[in-house]
Amino acid sequence: MNPKNKSNPKLTRFSRRISYKHLSMLLIAMLGIGTLTGCKKNQMPTETEAVKTGLNRSNLSVATAAVLPTKSEALVAMQVYNNHFYNQYGTYGPSYKAYYWKDDNHTGRMDFWTQQEAIEMLIDAYNINPSDDLKNKISYLYNGVRDGYGLLWTNNKFNDDIVWGALMCIRAFKITNDGGMLDMAKNNFNMMWNRAWDTQSLGGGLWWTTDNQTKNTCVNAPAVICAMLLYQATGDVSYKNKAKQVMDWMVSKLYEPSTGEVKGAINKAGTITEGALSYTQGTFIGACDLLRNDYPSANYLSMGTKAMDYARNSLCDAPGGILKDENGIPDTQGMKSIFARWACLFVKNTGTSGNYGAWLDANASQAWSIRNAQGLMWNIWGTRTPETRRNAFETTCGVAMVNCIYYYR
Repeated sequence: MNPKNKSNPKLTRFSRRISYKHLSMLLIAMLGIGTLTGCKKNQMPTETEAVKTGLNRSNLSVATAAVLPTKSEALVAMQVYNNHFYNQYGTYGPSYKAYYWKDDNHTGRMDFWTQQEAIEMLIDAYNINPSDDLKNKISYLYNGVRDGYGLLWTNNKFNDDIVWGALMCIRAFKITNDGGMLDMAKNNFNMMWNRAWDTQSLGGGLWWTTDNQTKNTCVNAPAVICAMLLYQATGDVSYKNKAKQVMDWMVSKLYEPSTGEVKGAINKAGTITEGALSYTQGTFIGACDLLRNDYPSANYLSMGTKAMDYARNSLCDAPGGILKDENGIPDTQGMKSIFARWACLFVKNTGTSGNYGAWLDANASQAWSIRNAQGLMWNIWGTRTPETRRNAFETTCGVAMVNCIYYYR
């Protein structure tokens, strides 16, 4: 998702049945937390100036030694998140509906695209630690999206929002086999495609918004992933063809083969207006992963590997280090969760944990080490998470990272 900072194009983008008391006791027993020391889219973060670090990592001290979280601890991280932010608010036909609060003061639901990404984080957690509880929550949150935004999202001008929502639906469908999820994914993807794909300007690519000013990786790379998943679910080859079309265009306009960097956006004049961010680099890696077996001669494996190398070398505090904070605006605060997903799946599917596993593990350990007394992890992985109000998007990063390493471990 492109950060929805409309005024600055360079910044385009355990179960609820466990009580809080019991969960806190479990966390203290398992994790020793009690002894720790230490775009809607254009608002600036509310943290103090010390943590308004933009794309740079904080120099504040880490709370505990970084130890790799276990798979069961990754589940605890997801349950802590749900206990803070999950809100089941009524029935939806014979089922229920839910959404994620935007913060732990419960001042409203997350906005459209960040809600989809929180649900995708839940999908990852289910894939790692399957349970009826997490599966049901996926369905109820999907119902909440239907309830809150309808079946077809034509009134949303952001084409990347549409893609993120469709991508959530098709990934949820793979778990639930709910035909409504598949239909929502198809119908919204098709709608987006019909209004966003354009060959008259820049020879192809999807426009970021209906204003048709820039073509951004945040819509194009997730669209490749979504189209390939739709092709796998339906057998409709037109989706695979669309995925290839988009990818060919991205490679020609936004991918730098000498470094593996994926630029974030290009305007109508052909000028690059944004560099790499973790979520756009990550979704390009995910696109390479999904295309490589169908198009072996296109060398997508090599491109994905090069893009992974760029992330490790250039999107961290130091080469091979911890991913940068990307804390500049609210839309950027959860981007590392998206990178974690597609990078870890790439490593799993390509058998490259020997190359990238230690680096990704180190990021999971670092995120786990800065959790607060409540068990939440924010996006600034260089300092302990404050106990004060946390927003739901920034606290997706650690949950996604500690869960997604178990795709390849």
